[in-house]
Amino acid sequence: MKNKGLSPLVAGGIAAGVLGLSALVGRRNAPDPSHPRIRRWYARLDKPGFTPPDAVFGAVWPVLETMAAVGGYRLLRQPASPARNASVALWLGNSAMIGGWTELFFRERRTGASTAAAGAMAIGTTALAATAWKVDRPASVSVMPLAAWLGFATLLAGEVWRRNDNR
Repeated sequence: MKNKGLSPLVAGGIAAGVLGLSALVGRRNAPDPSHPRIRRWYARLDKPGFTPPDAVFGAVWPVLETMAAVGGYRLLRQPASPARNASVALWLGNSAMIGGWTELFFRERRTGASTAAAGAMAIGTTALAATAWKVDRPASVSVMPLAAWLGFATLLAGEVWRRNDNR
């Protein structure tokens, strides 16, 4: 019997579950009106001039995470192989780290640790794109914008850390 990937229903359920869990965790730590303490702290930070408006963050993250979930779905549908399994592990690990980053930065206010986490996510997502390229090129392409955004986010987080380290 030929080694097959997961069924569309199972793969879709996993991808939707990862996306939903990420949204819940991100929502728990968002600097919005439902979290006034987080919002006040975030507003007081000295941020660099290249910081996008909050609305950009609110629009970009769901799009990038959805694209990554589509890539994860595609990977789950591929036959099991070391490259496919490594790609799936990287996708799941990076998805979990996004929620961990929001916890570190917004809830715990650990700007240094969140900068390191952002860098790890940028490297992990780049590794995901490279590994997935061998398995499913559209899946690889689906995470490339996230890797680029995470590179930018690492620079931004590092600058926020530098500017606010003594606060």
